[in-house]
Amino acid sequence: MALEHLFQGSALNSVDGKGRVYIPAFLRSVIERRGDSRTIVLAKHQAFPCLSAYDPGYAALKHAKLERLLEKEETSPDAELEYQQRNLMAFAATEEVPYDSSGRILMPPMMRRKGEIGDLALFLGTGETFQIWNPQRLLDDPRIPDDLKDIARFRLDERRAS
Repeated sequence: MALEHLFQGSALNSVDGKGRVYIPAFLRSVIERRGDSRTIVLAKHQAFPCLSAYDPGYAALKHAKLERLLEKEETSPDAELEYQQRNLMAFAATEEVPYDSSGRILMPPMMRRKGEIGDLALFLGTGETFQIWNPQRLLDDPRIPDDLKDIARFRLDERRAS
């Protein structure tokens, strides 16, 4: 199953004291082209100190990927346990969050804490999914390429100038 519409681009939005933030229009348009739900799924990213986000329909594709991974690893004695752990992280440690007609969500406190999201949220399209970062965490992470850090700096400078 290939995805016809991919998440791409970047934006920096404010998060208010209650955790409300606007999902950028370029991301919402992909969500709505993939299905008729005005909902995103939030999860702690498996490798980075940020959140991974996607449309509810992507969950089926994610499950199929985990199944294929199990099939590849089934000779390993730890394969079943690892499969169960991945499924728990992929599905139990997520929250579905609806957005209103203007694209605003209320970020659940647990997800906000897991992603270390403060008063700013940096949205980055990553193809099948998108990420939500605390921009300072991205800038401080040595694993992030300089070109991506430049995007974060540009978005922060753009915000200060407006």
